Order: sequence, then C-alpha cells, then structure tokens
Amino acid sequence: MKARLDRAAIMSLIAPPTPMTRDAVPPAAGQTRNRIVQVGLDLPLANAFDFLLPAHLHAEVGSLVVVPFGARRLVGMVIAVIDASDVEPSKLRSIESVKINLPPLSAEILAVFQFCANYYHAALGQIALNALPPVLRGVKDLPDADPVPLLVSISAAGRLALAEARARGATQRAILQWLDTAPQTAVAVRQRHPTAMATLRRLRDQGWIEMLAAAGPVATPGDVANAAQFPAQVVQSLAPTLNVEQRAAVAAIGEAVGNAHSAPRGRYQAFVIDGITGSGKTEVYLAAIALALAAGRQALVLVPEINLTPAFLRHVRARFPAHQVAAAHSGMANLARYSAWRRAHDGRADIVVGTRLAVFTPMPRLGLIVVDEEHDASFKQQDGIRYSARDVAVFRASIAKCPVLLGSATPSIETLDNAARGRFTRLVLNDRAVACAELPVVGFINLDAEKAADGLTPSLLRAIDETVKRGEQAMVFINRRGYAPALVCTSCGWMPECHRCSARMVFHRAAKRLKCHHCGSEARAPSACGECGATDLHAAGQGSERIEDALIAAFPDRRIARVDRDSTRKRGSAEKIFAAAEKGEIDILVGTQMLTKGHDFPNLTLVGVVNADGAVFSADFRAAERMAQQLMQVAGRAGRAQLPGRVLIQTRFVDHPVYQAVATHDYAAFVSAALTERESMRLPPYSYLALLRGESRDGAKLDAFMVTAQSLAQSVDTNSAVRVWEPVLAILERKAGYVRKQLMVQADTRRALQQFLGVWMAQLRAADARAVRWLLDVDPIDI
Repeated sequence: MKARLDRAAIMSLIAPPTPMTRDAVPPAAGQTRNRIVQVGLDLPLANAFDFLLPAHLHAEVGSLVVVPFGARRLVGMVIAVIDASDVEPSKLRSIESVKINLPPLSAEILAVFQFCANYYHAALGQIALNALPPVLRGVKDLPDADPVPLLVSISAAGRLALAEARARGATQRAILQWLDTAPQTAVAVRQRHPTAMATLRRLRDQGWIEMLAAAGPVATPGDVANAAQFPAQVVQSLAPTLNVEQRAAVAAIGEAVGNAHSAPRGRYQAFVIDGITGSGKTEVYLAAIALALAAGRQALVLVPEINLTPAFLRHVRARFPAHQVAAAHSGMANLARYSAWRRAHDGRADIVVGTRLAVFTPMPRLGLIVVDEEHDASFKQQDGIRYSARDVAVFRASIAKCPVLLGSATPSIETLDNAARGRFTRLVLNDRAVACAELPVVGFINLDAEKAADGLTPSLLRAIDETVKRGEQAMVFINRRGYAPALVCTSCGWMPECHRCSARMVFHRAAKRLKCHHCGSEARAPSACGECGATDLHAAGQGSERIEDALIAAFPDRRIARVDRDSTRKRGSAEKIFAAAEKGEIDILVGTQMLTKGHDFPNLTLVGVVNADGAVFSADFRAAERMAQQLMQVAGRAGRAQLPGRVLIQTRFVDHPVYQAVATHDYAAFVSAALTERESMRLPPYSYLALLRGESRDGAKLDAFMVTAQSLAQSVDTNSAVRVWEPVLAILERKAGYVRKQLMVQADTRRALQQFLGVWMAQLRAADARAVRWLLDVDPIDI
C-alpha cells in the first residue's frame, strides 16, 4: 500500500469513504449482479478479503460482520462495496451475519483508520479491529446486559408481513404487533420476551424491523448563560479562578472551539500548552472542555498512563456533574469498556478520558481533543502497529474541524519545532497557578565526594529528615524497579541472566525472585552461585524496592509508600496511594516514573533523585531529551503550593548540560542546544526515520531476511532523498528467545520517506518472509 501525504491524499482521507468500484463485465440481460463487499480482518495483511453479501443481510461501509475464514469464524469490518471481485464467484464465501445492534462506524473514524493504514503501512482491518473493545471482536452477539438504548421499530415490510400473516412463531408475531403500536427500546423488548435477541435478529435479517441507536441527549450550554456570547463570557465567568496567562490561553482556544451556532463545528487548530510544572494546565483544559460542552459538543482527553485517569476523571466529574463522563483504557473490565465506548459512539458520553487507544473512540459531536503530557513516550505504541496517539490525535482534530491541545511542561522537540514553523500555536504559561508558589531550588550531591549507602547519601537522608520533621512530605525518585539490577557472585563474578533475553535478571528481594523486565520470565532467587557454587551473592545496584527498604531502616516511625509497577498491580492500588499522599497520610513517597507526572501533592516540598546518571551516555540520540523531561517533571512535584520546594540530585556529572538546564529551569535553552546538535547531524526533526524490525529464533533466517530487505530497499528509486543503512543488531539483541535486528532508513522529507516506504513495503510483502517476524516502525522513538 503506497502512502502519499500530499494535500490531495490528505483531503481524500478527510472525505467520507465511498464504495469502491472495479471495472467489470456488465451482467447479461436478466442476470442479477452479485453484491460483494470487501472485509478487513485483524490480520497482518495489506489487502482485504472479498465476500458475498446474502440478499437477506444489510451491511454498509463501517459495519461489523462475522465471516468464515478457513476453519475459523472472524469478526471483520466492511471497508468497501464493490461491483466485481478478482476471485471467481464460485470461490467466494458468504458473510454469516451482521452485528445487528451496532450502527456502522462513522465516516470520520473510518478516515482516521485509513490515515493510520497509509501512514504506518499497516492493514486497515488490523488497525480498525484492534481499536475496538474486545467485546466487539468476538463472534458472539453483544451481551444482553448492554445498557445502550437501541430503538426498535417495525418497517413497512414488517407491517405487510404482519397483515399477510407471514410472521412465523408466536414471539415474532407478538413483537411485530407490539412494535406496530409504537417503537420500543431493545431493553424493553428483552424484558418482555427473554429470548428476543435471536428473534430480533431474524426479523432484522428479513427486513421487517429496524434497529437504530436511540439519539442521545445533546449537551446544552449549561455552563454559561448565553452560548452565543462565548468564548468571551466563559472566560469572564472563569476569571476569578484563572490568572492572566490562563485566560489568554482559554480565549485563544475558544475562538477555535466556536459556539453553539457554529456550523457544523469549530475549526482545526493545534495548540501547544507550554506551561511550567504547577502552572495550571489542567485548569486550562477544563475551561476549554467547558467551551466545547457549552457548544453542545464532546471532548476527548488523552493521558499517557492508566494510573493518571482516576485523578483526571475526578477533576472532570467534579467540574461537570451534569454531564456524562466515560473512561477508556485497557485496565477496564470488558463490559465496562464496551459500555463506555458505546456511550461515546452514540453521542451520550460528553467527555471521554482515556489512554493511547482512546484516540480511536467514535464521537459524533467531537469538539475538542486534549493530549496531556504530550511528550510522553507512552503515547507511542511499542508493539503491534506502532502508531503515535499524539500524532493521530492531531490528524483526527483536522478532520473533525476542532482544536487539539498538546500540553506539557517539557514539550517534545518535534512539537516545539512544529510551533516554530507555524504549524502549531504555542501558548506559554510561565507562572505557577498558585500565586505565591515558586519553582523549587535545585541542588546536587556529588557522588565522587559523598558515598551512597544502599543508594542514599547522608546529605539526602538529612534533608528528608528535616523535611518530615517540619510536617512536610518528601519524594525519592529512582527510575528502576526491583531490589537490585543484578545478583553478583563475590567469588567469580557470575551474574544470573535471562535464558530468553540478552539481559540480566533483576533481583526482587520481597518476592525472593529473579525477574526479567523484558520478557517476564521468573525464577527463584538462587542461594548459591551457578558457576562456582559459592554462597556469597551480592545485590549490585539499586531499585525502588531497595530504596524503600533503606528509607524504612532510616525512618522506622514514618509512613512510607512505594509506587511502581510491582506495588500497584492490584486494580485501584495506585489511586489509593495517591489519594493518601494528597491527604497528607504519607510522609515519604518512593517510586519510578509513575510519580513524575500529573500528580499534585500540596505538602510535598522535597524531591530526591537517585541513580539518574544511567542515561547520560546513552547511544540513543533522544536519551538526553527524555532525561531532561523526566527530571524537570519530577522536580516540578515540589513546592506547588505555598511552601517552598527543593530538589536534590545525586550525580557524578554535576556539570552535564541536562543537569544545568534542570538547575536553572531553562528547558528552552536545552531544546535550543539540542536542535543545533540535531541539525548538524541531520537527525529528527531535520530528517525523518523508519525502522524495519525483524526477529526470528533462527539467526541465519533473520540474516537472510535482512539482506533481502536491504537489497529491495536499495533497488527503490529515491533520487538520493532516502538513505538505507546497514542492518544491525538491536540494542537488546535477544528477547523472549528471538534474535532481533533492525534496518533504518532516513529521508530528507516526510513525503520522500512515505513514497519510498509505499514501494518498499509492497516488495517486502511479496517476498517470502514467513520465517521471520517483522514490522515497520515509522517515526521510531526507540532506536
């Protein structure tokens, strides 16, 4: 599939999908033309599959259908209606059924799927099916517990069948007679006739009834007295709670949101909400959401991690108690996730708050998209189809004709570059929202001059002690979970390694286990060396579990809580810890990057940073950017209210530019230096990258595949606009038993890259590559 990102191609994606046609020999006189549909399936194949559509079934583009595929039955999405197939009619199989109580997906969301298929060079069906709740991917009927109000009405054909006594069975006749008096909801029909779903399906297939989603209530301008007067009136009504910078930002966003009389919506505009930590970006989001709701539209909010959704949902529900709010993330139970998706799809949920996958939630009245912490790497899918939810959100806003807000205290370099080029509008919040709150003072503890026992220096321990004695809270940040990165034999130096990955096993002391953080393998912690048999095994390095133990030993009478993936596995556990911290029920927090963003602890005045030097000399050109973002985010947790904040960073590289940028709170200076360096090396955003990632249990087959891929790439005529690099081993050479290699291509322009990838991918799919698992990563963030 060749992707073109010129204006004509983009506009073709924006236009509502229309049935595709093919040149075909017209049928002979009196012959009926077969109805044929193309169905996209959740399979890594570039093309869809043709099926016959039986006369008694009704399906259109966007309908979900059940089809036979080999010996299996699969759910697929109709992506086109065609006149003829390249497959002989006798070999075409028929669609089995249509999801009767689900209206077809909208043209807008189908355009988003098509954009992703083109840009990321993936199968349209695979993208669409993976974007749906798991319940919709099953061949079974939707659950009877479905709370969606479906309106069932009798059709003209149904009245005729009733008059002619053609309805078979008492239940069919009873339902048709009841519907002839007035339309009913599906829930009411099921309550009156417990076996109604099967009967309704038969009636629908015969064309005797119609089942449509009951129209959901459209939000009214309840947040302001006169919707035609905003955004000015909304901004004025919020003035007591917003400072000057926030009001200016909301006013600018409001012009793009439009008002209740805008037809059909507002206008597309991408805003970068560039606000220092504690500057009140959330208040700007909420005010913008109020504008969208006042215009009778829906708002979509994306957050980078599941554990951030509860706090944002609390904010939204408290601010908009009269509006329906839905959550959307993979941690939800299947039925709850489907219910939320359906309420959004039907237009009944006014606000959706979710993680990466929520960007694909159908919302017919979409009027605003918010991407909080837009710089966060979690917005990039790291397995399967590697899409960027942030970038997809920008495209979706462009076709929905609504503004998109990209908020961060440390925007990504690519986002700032887009703002500098005039593609995005930058709105800067330089002041903290709490009038007397100031940015924390940043200091350093030189590890060459002061030793750290169990990862904590005496200076940091003293600072923590002084803080908690004042009745304030402290936080210790270490971006590594577990007790120690490795166990080491003091006699021979042996360290246990994962048998499936080229990585050491991490020691988890509390569980007495060794765990691989790459593939999930586990083993009992050994009591003796696997090489020499010595029993003196030493835990080398620190993880969050070890830091927690050290803090408990140093402060036995203090309330200490650890926040990482291990301590918050139970649903709701992270939310309980954050709620307790906000109430002042925890004295010291210790944890990983889960602590660095989106949380507001008013009594937190000290942040200690442990083991940050690991990223200083990384081979990844984005390592310094991620390090600066992470440190500035975690530093911003301190001193957000009236109490002054302090940050102490333990390091051996006090003079490193990243640390100095953090110390002066000058992220802009860091970005400027980074852009200069990247421009000289022609790295993004001054070039565009794609990675072909391959893996196989057989290293020889992988080598052969990568050689073939390189040869095919070099055969593509690119007028020297694309450079094809040599295949190399991945940084993690072996993972879960698979040897891994990657091949990078680099282009001067995005158009050149996309045109190259369209040709290259078609060639690669035509080659016999079944012995190797491979995928394409466009705009990779992990090199």
